[in-house]
Amino acid sequence: MGLRNYLSDVASGVKSLLTGMKVTGRLFLRHHKEKITQQYPDNKDTMVYPERFRGEVVMPHDDNNEHACTGCTACELACPNGTIKIITKFDVTPEGKRKKAIDTFIYHLQLCTMCNLCIEACPTDAIKMAQTFEHSVFDRSQLIKKLNQEGSKIREGVE
Repeated sequence: MGLRNYLSDVASGVKSLLTGMKVTGRLFLRHHKEKITQQYPDNKDTMVYPERFRGEVVMPHDDNNEHACTGCTACELACPNGTIKIITKFDVTPEGKRKKAIDTFIYHLQLCTMCNLCIEACPTDAIKMAQTFEHSVFDRSQLIKKLNQEGSKIREGVE
């Protein structure tokens, strides 16, 4: 009984191997001139990333050091593991009203799962996913990033 089970397992393994090799051989014969792999890091300068690639969260600023973040904390609430921490302050408008504004936008890259939920939750499209992926560092504190630049302010017309 044991020998029969053993031989059956071997036959099943050989069949599985041949099925996989058939798929590989078919792709090799039909697409043998098409490059499937990329020679990283030799092609770093010419490497093309897919449009949906998720690298890290960034906050774009324009030439006037303005961003679109209102400090609503929707991204912080949408994050499943507390990667984002927003510290807000209240600014006084020229009309004398108090308006909520962002003081510091802290992003913990080491905790981020690149799930994109924060990007989807942002009502003003203030943050986006960059196409960077090389994040190796020797000091873990370098993975804590402040996304808003010094002296930046909210872009006019963003509410």
